Amino acid sequence: MILLSQIGFITPASKRFVSQNKRLLLPLFLLVCLAVPSLREITITALSDAFFQVSVFVAATLLIYYYAIEHLPQLELSYLSAKSPVLEIFFAAVLGALPGCGGAIIVVTQFTKGQASFGAIVAVLTATMGDAAFLLLATRPTEGLMIMAIGLVVGTLCGVIVNALHAKDFLRPIKQEQKHQVKVLPTRIIKISKPVWMFAIIPSLIIAFLIAFNVDFDQFGKYTGTSISIFGAAMALFTVTIWAYSSKGESYKEVTSEDDECNPPSKIIKVLQDTHFVTAWVVASFMLFEILVNIAGLDLKTWFAHYAYLAPLIAVVIGFLPGCGPQIIVTTLYIQGIIPFSALTANAISNDGDALFPAIAMAPKAAIIATLYTSIPALAVGYGLYFLS
Repeated sequence: MILLSQIGFITPASKRFVSQNKRLLLPLFLLVCLAVPSLREITITALSDAFFQVSVFVAATLLIYYYAIEHLPQLELSYLSAKSPVLEIFFAAVLGALPGCGGAIIVVTQFTKGQASFGAIVAVLTATMGDAAFLLLATRPTEGLMIMAIGLVVGTLCGVIVNALHAKDFLRPIKQEQKHQVKVLPTRIIKISKPVWMFAIIPSLIIAFLIAFNVDFDQFGKYTGTSISIFGAAMALFTVTIWAYSSKGESYKEVTSEDDECNPPSKIIKVLQDTHFVTAWVVASFMLFEILVNIAGLDLKTWFAHYAYLAPLIAVVIGFLPGCGPQIIVTTLYIQGIIPFSALTANAISNDGDALFPAIAMAPKAAIIATLYTSIPALAVGYGLYFLS
């Protein structure tokens, strides 16, 4: 590092650029890998797999999801609590079990306003899987529904137990001064991707389904398979680049969380934002996996096979990290067959997704204690499934 600084490769200006544009590091890294002959093939394969196996299905799932929830009313938890404390906890867990972090953020906000109990916070954070749920539902729908069901049951039980141990206003901020600022995102760069996705989504879905059914593309022509791989890699690189330019990524939150909704709201733009975010983290995890296996010679499957008993514990620890990015990596490892279902479940229960950011900002003590509480059922369920499997 010192030598590079002396010969001018690392200057104060370059350091400042990197610190203020962290998202750009990923597309730049991919371009370097594509330029290196020994890494080009595995990079194209990783990018193509990420696009056809994940991005296309996530975009389709998000589109259906956002249009569906538009017609679902948002109920005040205070009303439900007056009817039945258990009903409040159950509905909080339902909001958490829904894919994405919106339901969890609703409960966090209502807690700070005095409309939800502390048990509801624990229930929603236990039940939520964040944006990783979209990835799992798009690629492994059966397992995705199982995780949602487990989260709903465990979240409800934990919320009821916590409310029995603590008062409903436990750790609620005495005076909450919230500044509501509408964040206008640079949607111009995101809108550039809209016509590209509109053109590519249908043929990409067809190709993705054919890949899922193990169709040999070479039977349609000698270079058909290669052409499809290059197209998928190009789309993945395009998607990651759009994500990188949508925000500088100056903070940890801007790198690991999905972007805030634009103003005025747009379902299509939101679908693209979330698809770009998930794609970026999946591409990063795919590339990390390929480099560790092909370059460093690390056999992750063998490692986890020998130390399988540590997988749920590691997954729970990763779940403590705020944001959905690290959790998407865990889900990707499960999809690739590297970690067991018990570890995925432990991570799903312990992770709070993007909801932990507003929770820390508005009620830091409640957020920390609730997160620690979620680790107890996460370890119990994770290791319970591990010993039963």
